[in-house]
Amino acid sequence: MTATRLSTRAVIRLSPEPGEDAHAFLQALVSQDMAGALPAWTGLLTPQGKALFDFLVWPAGGDLLIDCEASAADALVKRLSLYRLRRRIAIARDDGLAVHWSPLPGTGPDGAAPDPRLAALGERWIAPLAAEPEASAETAWLAHRLNLGVPEGRAELGDGETLWLECNAAELNGVSFTKGCYVGQENTARMNWRQKVNRRLLVVPLDRSDPARQRIAYPDLGLAIDHLRMDDGAADLLPAWLSLAED
Repeated sequence: MTATRLSTRAVIRLSPEPGEDAHAFLQALVSQDMAGALPAWTGLLTPQGKALFDFLVWPAGGDLLIDCEASAADALVKRLSLYRLRRRIAIARDDGLAVHWSPLPGTGPDGAAPDPRLAALGERWIAPLAAEPEASAETAWLAHRLNLGVPEGRAELGDGETLWLECNAAELNGVSFTKGCYVGQENTARMNWRQKVNRRLLVVPLDRSDPARQRIAYPDLGLAIDHLRMDDGAADLLPAWLSLAED
């Protein structure tokens, strides 16, 4: 059986007590509209509009599930808990759940959904952690994602270093320009209004990567993530979905 579990992902559960609303809590914090369709890809930003965390949000009855990178899960729990103040919403990792992925649509169980960033990324789902150790699909997912030109996670997006729109958030459905305020909204909205995204994170061939602009390299795949100025001749490096958006 083909492996589907993404071993570097973790699940955080937001569980509101009666009278509380986890959707409204996140709505005031993250870049995408939590009143819209879920799952959704979104970002938790600095006040200046730079990416701190990116993750997917899934519905789970009255709870919400956050599908995030495992290495950042504890830091994300801590950051969300700081914003919680006196709201009665439990925020904790749910280590009984695992994130799964398949490149082929229609192959997942009930509850699987297309990746909200880009249909070509395949479909994802969250399921109880198996009693027996599961093989990881991480290597296949990494190659699939990078070959489509989609960056994610702190190693690629940076930790408070990169403006959210420079992470291609608008093109990958990671931001709403019609919802209410959220952390980092002012600068993000201003950049969109001015149509001024001077730099972008791009997946580039390793032999064309600029060491001064490189975020991370993947030698086994012959690829790297660079933070490039768009007026420096980077147009031929744009993935198809971004080229169409730029036209």
